[in-house]
Amino acid sequence: MTRWLLILLTALSLTGCGYNDFQRLDEQTKSAWSEVLNQYQRRADLVPNIVATVKGEAAFEQETLTKVIEARAKATSIQVTPETLNNPEAFNKFQAAQGELGSALSRLMAVSEQYPSLKANQGFSDLRVQLEGTENRVTVARNRYIQAVQAYNVLVRSFPSNLTAMVFSYQPKPSFTVQNEAAITTPPVVDFNKK
Repeated sequence: MTRWLLILLTALSLTGCGYNDFQRLDEQTKSAWSEVLNQYQRRADLVPNIVATVKGEAAFEQETLTKVIEARAKATSIQVTPETLNNPEAFNKFQAAQGELGSALSRLMAVSEQYPSLKANQGFSDLRVQLEGTENRVTVARNRYIQAVQAYNVLVRSFPSNLTAMVFSYQPKPSFTVQNEAAITTPPVVDFNKK
């Protein structure tokens, strides 16, 4: 009888100190992170099709294609595990690699606008639409991850749940940040007099 009473009291005290909230929010962050990875994988799978289509349709800037291929290879070579969420250095490395791939794809799309025959190709147009849709999905998945991490980190840092976090070693999780914050806060220069 005493044993059951002790178990009941332990369960009630863990519930009252936010232990279950930690479990719930930790699972939400993992789930949101899985969706981010899912969308990054979709993008990585799409890149070879885009490169092959572009190569086949235009005498194209080889350097741009090479950068896309290298960025994809780098982004897919990083091993991501559930522990990545608790390792800010590994998380930043992964985020930087994905940022490079996104940047290379943006350059590819911008340069391809200069080739009318490529723009008119139906296969390229379809891939471009898929890539734009994938980028939107990546953005939505990242936003959901950011929200899940925010809820989790608020719980980790709030009193009295921060005591539970200390006892069970729950650390704040890293979130996505902008890689080039200084560059994007500078307003773009628009000059219509340039030729």
